[in-house]
Amino acid sequence: MRRSSENRTGPTRSRCAAGFNRTQGAVLKIWIDADAAPRDVKELVFRAAKRLKVPTVLVANQRLQAPPGNPLVTAVWVRDGADVADQHIATHAEPGDLVVTQDIPLAALLVPKGVAVLDPRGDEHTEETIGERLSLRDFMEQARMAGAVTGGPAPYDARAKQAFAAALDRTLTRLLNSGRRKA
Repeated sequence: MRRSSENRTGPTRSRCAAGFNRTQGAVLKIWIDADAAPRDVKELVFRAAKRLKVPTVLVANQRLQAPPGNPLVTAVWVRDGADVADQHIATHAEPGDLVVTQDIPLAALLVPKGVAVLDPRGDEHTEETIGERLSLRDFMEQARMAGAVTGGPAPYDARAKQAFAAALDRTLTRLLNSGRRKA
């Protein structure tokens, strides 16, 4: 387990996932809010990271291991309380990065910064959708606090996994292609 501070200051010229040079800062990075991400989601991201040579960072407030045999995946263990992992991701993710999280308030911090955000079911949070999703989340939280039984999310099943895999592929393709045009 490596505790790190992801520092990317100044422009860099590095070899990027699809084999092109990107000079507009650092290479695309995938961040996973790993405390609640389903194992299937993490495995899909690990495979994509390896195939496309995209650095990936797991962030959690518990110890976790990066997968063996994939040096592109690192793990950051943040301590001391709830939402510390979210704060770490919000502080270190940069425009053009991808974050995988089901945390809507975290997504609301990232989207305006130009960070692409996918949830584990394959829904992308955008400037157009994040306000409504945040309002709905807040409404449901207030209903639960008032004693309403709202149920939980549907089980994470094969359909959700397939939707996430397709969204991950689309989003990475778009981000990598946008980096190619800037290089």
